[in-house]
Amino acid sequence: MLALKADSILEGMIPLRDDVPTRIAPTVTVLLVVLNVAVFLYELSLEGPAARAHGGLEQFIERFAVVPRQLLAPQAELRTWLTPLTSMFLHGGFLHVAGNMLYLWIFGNNVEDLLGHARYLVFYLFCGLVAAATQVATAPTSSVPVIGASGAVSGVLGAYAVSYPTARIRTLIPLGFIWTTVYLPALVLLALWFAMQVFSGALQGSGGGGVAWWAHVGGFVAGAVLVKPFRVRPPVRQRIPI
Repeated sequence: MLALKADSILEGMIPLRDDVPTRIAPTVTVLLVVLNVAVFLYELSLEGPAARAHGGLEQFIERFAVVPRQLLAPQAELRTWLTPLTSMFLHGGFLHVAGNMLYLWIFGNNVEDLLGHARYLVFYLFCGLVAAATQVATAPTSSVPVIGASGAVSGVLGAYAVSYPTARIRTLIPLGFIWTTVYLPALVLLALWFAMQVFSGALQGSGGGGVAWWAHVGGFVAGAVLVKPFRVRPPVRQRIPI
Protein backbone atom coordinates (compact mmCIF):
# COMPACT_ATOMS: atom_id res chain seq x y z
CA MET A 1 0.00 0.00 0.00
CA LEU A 2 1.35 3.42 -0.92
CA ALA A 3 0.74 6.67 0.97
CA LEU A 4 0.58 8.77 -2.17
CA LYS A 5 1.26 12.48 -1.68
CA ALA A 6 -1.70 13.22 -3.94
CA ASP A 7 -4.29 11.34 -5.96
CA SER A 8 -5.48 14.55 -7.47
CA ILE A 9 -3.98 17.40 -5.53
CA LEU A 10 -7.37 19.11 -5.15
CA GLU A 11 -10.13 16.65 -5.97
CA GLY A 12 -12.94 17.96 -8.12
CA MET A 13 -11.35 21.35 -8.89
CA ILE A 14 -9.03 21.50 -11.89
CA PRO A 15 -7.09 24.73 -12.53
CA LEU A 16 -6.73 25.53 -16.21
CA ARG A 17 -4.90 28.85 -16.29
CA ASP A 18 -4.02 31.89 -14.21
CA ASP A 19 -3.86 35.56 -15.20
CA VAL A 20 -0.29 36.27 -14.02
CA PRO A 21 2.30 36.67 -16.80
CA THR A 22 5.93 35.61 -16.40
CA ARG A 23 9.10 37.58 -17.11
CA ILE A 24 11.47 34.63 -17.61
CA ALA A 25 11.11 31.27 -19.32
CA PRO A 26 10.04 28.57 -16.80
CA THR A 27 13.02 26.37 -17.63
CA VAL A 28 13.23 24.56 -14.30
CA THR A 29 9.49 23.98 -14.13
CA VAL A 30 9.58 22.39 -17.58
CA LEU A 31 12.57 20.24 -16.63
CA LEU A 32 10.84 19.07 -13.43
CA VAL A 33 7.73 18.11 -15.38
CA VAL A 34 9.79 16.24 -17.96
CA LEU A 35 11.82 14.44 -15.28
CA ASN A 36 8.74 13.36 -13.34
CA VAL A 37 7.02 12.10 -16.48
CA ALA A 38 10.18 10.28 -17.60
CA VAL A 39 10.49 8.49 -14.25
CA PHE A 40 6.81 7.56 -14.39
CA LEU A 41 7.27 6.09 -17.89
CA TYR A 42 10.19 4.09 -16.52
CA GLU A 43 7.93 2.83 -13.74
CA LEU A 44 5.45 1.63 -16.36
CA SER A 45 8.23 -0.34 -18.03
CA LEU A 46 8.75 -2.24 -14.77
CA GLU A 47 5.24 -3.71 -14.87
CA GLY A 48 5.95 -6.22 -17.65
CA PRO A 49 6.37 -9.99 -16.97
CA ALA A 50 10.15 -9.90 -17.46
CA ALA A 51 10.59 -6.95 -15.08
CA ARG A 52 8.30 -8.48 -12.46
CA ALA A 53 10.48 -11.58 -12.45
CA HIS A 54 13.30 -9.42 -11.07
CA GLY A 55 11.24 -7.53 -8.52
CA GLY A 56 9.74 -5.04 -10.94
CA LEU A 57 7.90 -1.92 -9.86
CA GLU A 58 7.21 -3.04 -6.30
CA GLN A 59 10.90 -3.49 -5.55
CA PHE A 60 11.73 -0.17 -7.28
CA ILE A 61 9.17 1.68 -5.13
CA GLU A 62 10.34 0.02 -1.93
CA ARG A 63 13.92 1.00 -2.72
CA PHE A 64 13.34 4.68 -3.49
CA ALA A 65 10.18 5.60 -1.49
CA VAL A 66 10.19 7.10 2.00
CA VAL A 67 9.28 4.53 4.63
CA PRO A 68 9.12 6.38 7.97
CA ARG A 69 9.95 3.35 10.10
CA GLN A 70 13.06 2.56 8.02
CA LEU A 71 14.18 6.18 7.86
CA LEU A 72 14.15 6.46 11.67
CA ALA A 73 15.82 3.09 12.26
CA PRO A 74 19.11 3.34 14.19
CA GLN A 75 21.01 1.49 11.46
CA ALA A 76 19.47 3.29 8.47
CA GLU A 77 21.65 3.10 5.33
CA LEU A 78 22.75 6.09 3.26
CA ARG A 79 20.35 4.95 0.54
CA THR A 80 17.48 5.21 3.02
CA TRP A 81 18.48 8.76 3.96
CA LEU A 82 18.29 9.73 0.30
CA THR A 83 14.70 8.53 -0.10
CA PRO A 84 13.11 11.87 0.93
CA LEU A 85 14.71 13.22 -2.27
CA THR A 86 14.15 10.27 -4.59
CA SER A 87 10.56 9.69 -3.46
CA MET A 88 9.38 13.06 -4.79
CA PHE A 89 10.02 11.89 -8.37
CA LEU A 90 7.95 8.70 -8.09
CA HIS A 91 4.21 8.36 -8.68
CA GLY A 92 1.61 5.66 -8.14
CA GLY A 93 -0.53 6.09 -11.24
CA PHE A 94 -1.49 8.27 -14.18
CA LEU A 95 -3.88 10.50 -12.23
CA HIS A 96 -1.28 10.91 -9.51
CA VAL A 97 1.43 12.21 -11.84
CA ALA A 98 -1.00 14.13 -14.08
CA GLY A 99 -2.55 16.01 -11.15
CA ASN A 100 0.81 16.95 -9.67
CA MET A 101 2.28 18.06 -12.98
CA LEU A 102 -0.80 20.13 -13.86
CA TYR A 103 -0.55 22.09 -10.60
CA LEU A 104 3.21 22.42 -10.99
CA TRP A 105 2.78 23.84 -14.49
CA ILE A 106 -0.03 26.27 -13.58
CA PHE A 107 1.62 27.70 -10.47
CA GLY A 108 5.30 26.80 -10.76
CA ASN A 109 6.14 29.10 -13.66
CA ASN A 110 5.14 32.18 -11.64
CA VAL A 111 7.05 31.06 -8.55
CA GLU A 112 10.12 30.38 -10.70
CA ASP A 113 9.69 33.89 -12.10
CA LEU A 114 9.88 35.30 -8.56
CA LEU A 115 12.84 33.24 -7.39
CA GLY A 116 14.97 32.77 -10.48
CA HIS A 117 15.95 29.39 -11.86
CA ALA A 118 18.58 28.20 -9.35
CA ARG A 119 16.81 29.44 -6.22
CA TYR A 120 13.54 27.97 -7.47
CA LEU A 121 15.07 24.51 -7.83
CA VAL A 122 16.54 24.67 -4.32
CA PHE A 123 13.21 25.97 -2.99
CA TYR A 124 11.23 23.19 -4.69
CA LEU A 125 13.48 20.42 -3.41
CA PHE A 126 13.64 21.87 0.10
CA CYS A 127 9.84 22.10 0.31
CA GLY A 128 9.69 18.46 -0.76
CA LEU A 129 12.11 17.50 2.00
CA VAL A 130 10.11 19.44 4.60
CA ALA A 131 6.96 17.69 3.38
CA ALA A 132 8.60 14.28 3.78
CA ALA A 133 9.88 15.20 7.25
CA THR A 134 6.39 16.33 8.27
CA GLN A 135 4.88 13.05 7.14
CA VAL A 136 7.53 11.03 8.96
CA ALA A 137 7.00 13.10 12.13
CA THR A 138 3.24 12.46 12.08
CA ALA A 139 3.58 8.71 11.40
CA PRO A 140 7.04 7.66 12.65
CA THR A 141 6.21 3.96 13.00
CA SER A 142 4.54 3.61 9.61
CA SER A 143 5.92 1.01 7.19
CA VAL A 144 3.86 2.36 4.27
CA PRO A 145 5.97 3.73 1.40
CA VAL A 146 5.37 7.41 0.67
CA ILE A 147 5.87 8.69 -2.88
CA GLY A 148 4.91 11.66 -5.02
CA ALA A 149 5.85 15.19 -5.99
CA SER A 150 2.94 16.87 -4.28
CA GLY A 151 4.86 17.72 -1.11
CA ALA A 152 7.19 19.86 -3.22
CA VAL A 153 4.30 21.08 -5.37
CA SER A 154 2.47 22.07 -2.18
CA GLY A 155 5.40 24.35 -1.39
CA VAL A 156 4.88 26.00 -4.78
CA LEU A 157 1.20 26.48 -3.93
CA GLY A 158 2.08 28.09 -0.60
CA ALA A 159 4.48 30.46 -2.33
CA TYR A 160 1.89 31.37 -4.95
CA ALA A 161 -0.84 31.96 -2.33
CA VAL A 162 1.39 34.44 -0.47
CA SER A 163 2.70 36.17 -3.59
CA TYR A 164 -0.45 36.32 -5.75
CA PRO A 165 -3.50 36.07 -3.47
CA THR A 166 -5.73 38.11 -5.80
CA ALA A 167 -4.70 36.37 -9.03
CA ARG A 168 -7.62 34.84 -10.89
CA ILE A 169 -7.54 31.13 -11.61
CA ARG A 170 -9.72 29.74 -14.36
CA THR A 171 -10.98 26.54 -12.73
CA LEU A 172 -13.01 23.59 -13.96
CA ILE A 173 -15.45 22.34 -11.31
CA PRO A 174 -18.26 19.74 -11.32
CA LEU A 175 -21.90 20.70 -10.79
CA GLY A 176 -23.61 17.36 -10.54
CA PHE A 177 -23.03 15.64 -13.88
CA ILE A 178 -22.02 18.91 -15.58
CA TRP A 179 -18.59 20.52 -15.55
CA THR A 180 -18.37 24.29 -15.68
CA THR A 181 -15.64 26.92 -15.62
CA VAL A 182 -15.40 29.54 -12.89
CA TYR A 183 -12.85 32.22 -12.04
CA LEU A 184 -11.58 31.94 -8.46
CA PRO A 185 -9.15 34.18 -6.59
CA ALA A 186 -5.98 32.21 -5.91
CA LEU A 187 -6.33 32.72 -2.17
CA VAL A 188 -9.82 31.18 -2.20
CA LEU A 189 -8.78 28.17 -4.27
CA LEU A 190 -5.62 27.49 -2.30
CA ALA A 191 -7.24 28.16 1.08
CA LEU A 192 -9.86 25.53 0.20
CA TRP A 193 -7.05 23.17 -0.75
CA PHE A 194 -5.16 23.79 2.50
CA ALA A 195 -8.30 23.36 4.61
CA MET A 196 -8.98 20.05 2.86
CA GLN A 197 -5.49 18.80 3.70
CA VAL A 198 -5.73 19.72 7.39
CA PHE A 199 -9.25 18.30 7.74
CA SER A 200 -8.38 15.07 5.92
CA GLY A 201 -5.16 14.67 7.88
CA ALA A 202 -6.95 15.15 11.19
CA LEU A 203 -9.66 12.72 10.12
CA GLN A 204 -7.16 10.09 9.03
CA GLY A 205 -4.87 10.56 12.03
CA SER A 206 -1.52 8.79 11.97
CA GLY A 207 -2.87 5.37 11.17
CA GLY A 208 -1.89 5.36 7.49
CA GLY A 209 -4.16 5.63 4.51
CA GLY A 210 -3.89 6.38 0.83
CA VAL A 211 -2.79 10.03 0.91
CA ALA A 212 0.00 11.68 2.91
CA TRP A 213 -2.08 14.71 3.94
CA TRP A 214 0.42 16.08 6.45
CA ALA A 215 3.14 16.09 3.82
CA HIS A 216 0.95 18.49 1.84
CA VAL A 217 0.47 20.70 4.88
CA GLY A 218 4.18 20.76 5.70
CA GLY A 219 5.15 21.57 2.13
CA PHE A 220 2.57 24.34 1.82
CA VAL A 221 3.62 26.03 5.07
CA ALA A 222 7.29 25.81 4.10
CA GLY A 223 6.57 27.42 0.74
CA ALA A 224 4.48 30.20 2.25
CA VAL A 225 7.17 31.04 4.82
CA LEU A 226 10.21 30.76 2.58
CA VAL A 227 9.08 32.46 -0.62
CA LYS A 228 9.96 35.98 0.50
CA PRO A 229 13.51 35.15 1.70
CA PHE A 230 14.11 33.27 -1.57
CA ARG A 231 12.60 35.94 -3.82
CA VAL A 232 14.87 37.89 -6.19
CA ARG A 233 12.23 40.07 -7.86
CA PRO A 234 8.81 41.43 -6.77
CA PRO A 235 5.50 39.90 -7.88
CA VAL A 236 4.14 40.95 -11.27
CA ARG A 237 1.40 43.54 -11.04
CA GLN A 238 0.21 43.17 -14.62
CA ARG A 239 -2.60 40.74 -15.45
CA ILE A 240 -3.46 39.01 -18.72
CA PRO A 241 -6.87 37.97 -20.09
CA ILE A 242 -7.89 34.40 -19.37
